[in-house]
Amino acid sequence: MKKALAIALAMTGLAGSAYAADWTPPKIPDPIPDNLTWYGITPIGALDLGYAYQTNGRPLGSIVSGLEFIPFTTTRNYTGQSVSTIAHSGLQQSFIGLKVEEPLWADWKFVARADTGVDPLQGKLSDGCSSFIQNAGIAYAAQTSNADSGRCGQAFNSQLFGGVSNKQYGTLTIGRQNSFQLDGIAQYDPLALSYAFSLLGYSGTDGGMGSTQAARWDNSAKYVYDFGPITAGAMYSNGGSATGFFGNAYGFMFGGHIGGFSAEAVWTKENGAVNLQSSANDALGSTTLAASISDNTGWSVMGKYTWQLGNPTAPSMYTKAVKAEPTPADRFSIFAGYTNISQSNPGTPVLFGQAAGGYQLTVNAATPLPDNNAFTTAKILNVYWAGAKYEFGWGLSLTGAYYHVDQNQFIADNLVCTTGPTQRTDCAGSFDQVSFLADYALNKHFDVYSGVTWGRVKDGLAATFPGTVSVKAGFGTPGTATSIETVSMMTGFRFKL
Repeated sequence: MKKALAIALAMTGLAGSAYAADWTPPKIPDPIPDNLTWYGITPIGALDLGYAYQTNGRPLGSIVSGLEFIPFTTTRNYTGQSVSTIAHSGLQQSFIGLKVEEPLWADWKFVARADTGVDPLQGKLSDGCSSFIQNAGIAYAAQTSNADSGRCGQAFNSQLFGGVSNKQYGTLTIGRQNSFQLDGIAQYDPLALSYAFSLLGYSGTDGGMGSTQAARWDNSAKYVYDFGPITAGAMYSNGGSATGFFGNAYGFMFGGHIGGFSAEAVWTKENGAVNLQSSANDALGSTTLAASISDNTGWSVMGKYTWQLGNPTAPSMYTKAVKAEPTPADRFSIFAGYTNISQSNPGTPVLFGQAAGGYQLTVNAATPLPDNNAFTTAKILNVYWAGAKYEFGWGLSLTGAYYHVDQNQFIADNLVCTTGPTQRTDCAGSFDQVSFLADYALNKHFDVYSGVTWGRVKDGLAATFPGTVSVKAGFGTPGTATSIETVSMMTGFRFKL
């Protein structure tokens, strides 16, 4: 924690000194045209690479090369190992794709998007499920990075949808799409869903209202209507095998803006959602995935306020030389949000089927899996976040954020937490994270960044981590701790279209 504060103060001091001295920051010529659109089709994408250090984590895998930035739910990655490595997707998931916006007739236009997350270090599509297969049955201390994900090697593991839009009648799209909750936290997370520094970014728990695999909805229809400063929407999916949830799902969104203030509320219901269990629950050599099934109900409120400080400045001789636009005014924004998630046993049990990407879920005649009784009583998560961001007109932004999670004590598979706060993962627990980030845009398409985050799991959310009071067989060495901490730092660059 002290390291995080020291780095943050140093970043702030350097930025303030440069601004006070009216220093002209370096920019580089931007070779990318402002308009790459052809017949309404625009290529999109991002490449995010850098170097990371983690005081308490686990090394990269030979198949899945993503670092486990935020150890929060199932993977239990505090192994006592320090990790220093090349890493990717610190600010956002590296991806490639296309978006379409083409006039049809009158005020109607066709809209579409097709994009997929990639692992730039391996040259593969993002595939979190394969990280569980890679580590199935391996002793905990010997495991490499692995994490639950809705990106499981599908050709389009991000979004694939099409539809129509009209200023008067709204926008209707059909396909694989972000949930309203994922769209909302992308706007109201101070760190914009950064993988390296934001709980909301790396963990899909909030975006999927309890289940990572439900953060993006297959087979869905989404309608959004704008009426002046007010925005409202409804969304439905019939679910199915390999979609993230087996039953149907529906959600509603309502928001608005006035002046520098904007806010949004979301309500979601998901039936038969897939929750992958830790790879330690999978047998050695297994090609199937152990999972729990839940019905999820969640609601969220979030907002932000932005002040514009000063006025834009005319371009200097230097900025003209590199074809830069006039320097915009500084901006200061504050963010806050809250999510309440309830997970219960499924109303319709699921005993067969697949996770996202087509990975078969385990079915065992003696002990039926997927587990339909993992939420004998409801699991409740309360997620809070707040933060602030200062954006200098000349390109540097400084962001600080805090995230907190509370979990109630609940009963899983008819077993009760009785002998200690870290006895089981269904004991009450909490998670805290503090992050600081400095990000400098050298031009519209290229930025460099450096940041640090501190995280701590406590009591039930720390259960089965090595060093805790009670450790489940196969997970690690027992100890006396009831909370475990880590610090992660990453410096990198991002190129985006």
